[in-house]
Amino acid sequence: MNVFRKKSVEQTLAETGESGHALKRDLTWWDLAIMGVAVAVGAGIFSIGAQAAAFHAGPAVVLSFLIAGVVCGAAVMCYAEFASMIPVAGSAYTFTYTTVGEIVAWVIGWDLILEMLMAGSVVSKYWGVYLNQFFELIGWNINTNIAIGSFNFDLAPVIIVAFFTALLVMGTKIGARVDGALTILKIAIVVFIVVVGFFYIKAENFTPFIPPSEPAASTDGSGVSAVMEQPLWATGMAPSIYGVTGIISGAALVFFAFLGFDVVATASEETINPKKNVPLGIGVGLGLIIVLYTLVAIVTTGMVSYKDLAKQSDPSLAVAFKMVGADWAAKIISLGIVIGMATVVMVLLLGLTRVVFAMSRDGLLPRGLSHTGKHGTPVRLQIIVGVVMALIAACCNVGI
Repeated sequence: MNVFRKKSVEQTLAETGESGHALKRDLTWWDLAIMGVAVAVGAGIFSIGAQAAAFHAGPAVVLSFLIAGVVCGAAVMCYAEFASMIPVAGSAYTFTYTTVGEIVAWVIGWDLILEMLMAGSVVSKYWGVYLNQFFELIGWNINTNIAIGSFNFDLAPVIIVAFFTALLVMGTKIGARVDGALTILKIAIVVFIVVVGFFYIKAENFTPFIPPSEPAASTDGSGVSAVMEQPLWATGMAPSIYGVTGIISGAALVFFAFLGFDVVATASEETINPKKNVPLGIGVGLGLIIVLYTLVAIVTTGMVSYKDLAKQSDPSLAVAFKMVGADWAAKIISLGIVIGMATVVMVLLLGLTRVVFAMSRDGLLPRGLSHTGKHGTPVRLQIIVGVVMALIAACCNVGI
C-alpha cells in the first residue's frame, strides 16, 4: 500500500459525477460571499475591535484591521485559486490529496473534522448562552437549560443545529438562502448600530491616532496585552503596547476575525461555474468583512477614549454605548449576536459534512456516508453530523 499516492486533478474532478455520490451545483458567487460573512462575523465583531483598541493599538486599531485583512486576503486567495482549479468538496483535504499524498491528506482531513466539529459545538453552545442573555435583557423568564439531577441538558443547541440540519438535508441552496437572509439581517443590525454610533463620536477620541508606545509591563496583565511579552523578531523592539508595535500586535489579535474561508471552499463542488464564482464570492465576502469590522472599530474608538476602554474588564461595543448613556443598544447588540452566531453554525455544519463526504467518497471513511439523495445532498451523513454536534453542545460543559 502506497500511503503517499496522489490523485490526479482529472481523476478528482471525474469522481464528482459518480452516480449516487454527486452533489448538486446550484450556488452562486453571492451565496459564497454571504456564506463567508456568515461564518466570519459572529459575536466577536462587537468586542474584538474594542479589545484590540484598549490593550494594543488605540484608535490605530483601524490600521490593525487593514493589515490583518491584507494578510488574510493573501491566504484566502490561495484557497480561492485551489478551489477554482479543483472545485471538489473537502477544501484543504482534497487539495492535499492531489498535491502531497494520501497519508498527509488523511491527517489534514481529520484535523478539519475535529476543528469544525468542536467549533460548531462550541458556537451552538454559546448561541444558547447568548439566547438566554437576550431573553433576560428583554424581560422574558425563559431558560433553555434543563437540570436532570446533577446533569445539565441545554435545549438551545439542539434546536439551532436541528433547524439548519433539516434545511441542509432539503438542499444546500435552501440552507444557503435561509442563512443568507439571517446574514443580511445581521449585517443590517451591524450597520444600524454603526450609524447610531456615529452620532456619539467625538473627534478628540481619535487623538492621538497612534498613541505613544508604552512598556507592556505598564498594564495590569488582565487584558489582552499580556500576550505581548516577546520582542518583535524582525525588529528587536522591546515588548510594548500602542505605537507601531501595538498596531502589529493588534493585527495579530484581530486576524482571527477573518478565519472561516476554508469552510467556504468546501462548497466549491456545489458552485455554478466555480472557476469564476469561487474567487469572486470569496473575494467579495472578505471585502464585506473588512468593511464591517473597520466601521465597528471606528465607531467604538470614536465614542469613548481608548484609555477609558482599557479600564473596563471586558471592553466591547455594548460597553462603549453604555459609557455614553445609551443602555438600550445592549438589547439590539444582543439580538445581533444571537443571529450572528446562528449563521456560523450553519456554515460549520455544511463544511464538516463536506469534508467527511469527500473522505468517504475517496474510501478513507465508509463509502456509505457519501451517498446522496434526490436533493443532491448527503442526507444520512448530514443527520449523523447534526446529531453528534448537537449532543456534544447540549450535554458538555463549554469549557471542555
